Amino acid sequence: MPERQSFRRQWLLPMVFLTSAALAIFWAFYAVDHFFTHGSGGPSGGTMWDYFNFDPSSITDAVSSMAGMIAAVFGIVITVVSLIVQLSADRYTGVARLFLSDRLNLFVMGYYVIACVCGVWLSVAIRHDYVPRAALLGMIGANTLGMVLMGPYFRYVFWFVEPMNIVSKIRRDALRATLAACSADEPEKVVRGQAVTLGAMEELTDITSNSISGKDKIIASGAVDALKDFALEYIKSKPRAAGAWFDIGAEIRENPDFVAMDPESLQDLEQRRTWVEWKVMRQYLGIFNEALVTMRDINYLVAIDTRYIGEAAAAAKDEELIALVYRFMNSYLRAALNARDVRTAYNILNQYRLLVESMLRQGSAPAAVEGVRHMSYYGHVSFDMKLTFVTETVAYDVSALCQVASELGIPQEDDILRMFLELDRPLRVSSQETALLGVRKAQVKLAAYYLSQDTQRAAEKARIIARDMESEPADRLLSIRRALEAVTSKDFWEIIDRGRNFEFMPEKQRARLAEFFGWLQAR
Repeated sequence: MPERQSFRRQWLLPMVFLTSAALAIFWAFYAVDHFFTHGSGGPSGGTMWDYFNFDPSSITDAVSSMAGMIAAVFGIVITVVSLIVQLSADRYTGVARLFLSDRLNLFVMGYYVIACVCGVWLSVAIRHDYVPRAALLGMIGANTLGMVLMGPYFRYVFWFVEPMNIVSKIRRDALRATLAACSADEPEKVVRGQAVTLGAMEELTDITSNSISGKDKIIASGAVDALKDFALEYIKSKPRAAGAWFDIGAEIRENPDFVAMDPESLQDLEQRRTWVEWKVMRQYLGIFNEALVTMRDINYLVAIDTRYIGEAAAAAKDEELIALVYRFMNSYLRAALNARDVRTAYNILNQYRLLVESMLRQGSAPAAVEGVRHMSYYGHVSFDMKLTFVTETVAYDVSALCQVASELGIPQEDDILRMFLELDRPLRVSSQETALLGVRKAQVKLAAYYLSQDTQRAAEKARIIARDMESEPADRLLSIRRALEAVTSKDFWEIIDRGRNFEFMPEKQRARLAEFFGWLQAR
């Protein structure tokens, strides 16, 4: 039955439609001739009339040539377009399908087919005493339009197969199908929509992978952003989705990503209503691993776009999606650490911090605390792997989050501060002096910030940090103080993505260092 329906939809119906359209157009013109123009002949009526007063004995050869001409033009169009589409299809999957589903492409191809059929019928409609003038003029117009249409149409085809335009079309079509299916009542529409959604994600991933292989950063970035844009639009419409949409349907259950999952995990995706977002970020994880070390800019972009998804989840108060975003951000960090790619980990942590900060500002403080816990964990992991700069980065990022929590006055501020002060505990019993100094500098910076607020509550938190540092040797404290007081410019002497030197403090904050070190009796 499906094969019969496919034959009817792909072959029988288009052929019947094109043939019917051609015959209808031809016989419409022929009827005009029969009832109004009465063929050729009649007295001369001036130059224009003489042109249209066709001679039956001499027009036959011209009509035959005209019918062959439109067929030849159609052949040129088909040949050029086929070559262009095939070259693009060799690089990006789904191009041919997109081309054949585009309405303008179907219209142009249908136009040439109809014109060819009308030409055949017109060639046998002329008699020695009768020329169907309207039909002939219609065919002349069709031939003229067919020839002048080639240039603009070739331009359109070249535009169509531009990779960024293909990416945009895939995203638009997927979003349109997804929004229609997720609110549909019929189970069949939901299942088909799920398949379209999944297929579009994998097409975008395939474009990204091919672009990474070819070192084409622009196209890869566009495809990564398209996944993000799709996810953000979907999150906005998600509350209106029907319950059946969140069940993993038969057409996508056999997808390799879902088949490889434990049945319990698959059931969790359905219950948490996150299979679409999971699939998007699963594609991101594959892209991240492929681009790791070879194309770091794509790694940064994946982290940025995942942050955007997390911020949208926080705005929508979707706790399950927030937890899912954390899992993928953690996976990016783990992959970067395993590859010992410190620069990528550094940039991921920047996005992680921005994500947690956004949650603090949006009122999702419990979720933000969970994010700080994850960051602290990977700070310890990076220390165990002797990637001490990553540990220092975590320290400065968590210190910044403590400041944001203080500005907002959230109740969970104490929890974040406690995790921050525990970050360096494994370092104190090790020989990693550089990492310990970095973490301690971040803690001193935070203490100076608290003191600069000139409130009793903030001063108490600075005292907590001072008590945590009571056992520090005097020479280490002196080294920390000198290093922090020496930094007077926020700009590092190299180009950095964060835009600010870790150790820089505004003048008001730096002025309180003396007070803090006075508590520790460090001169």
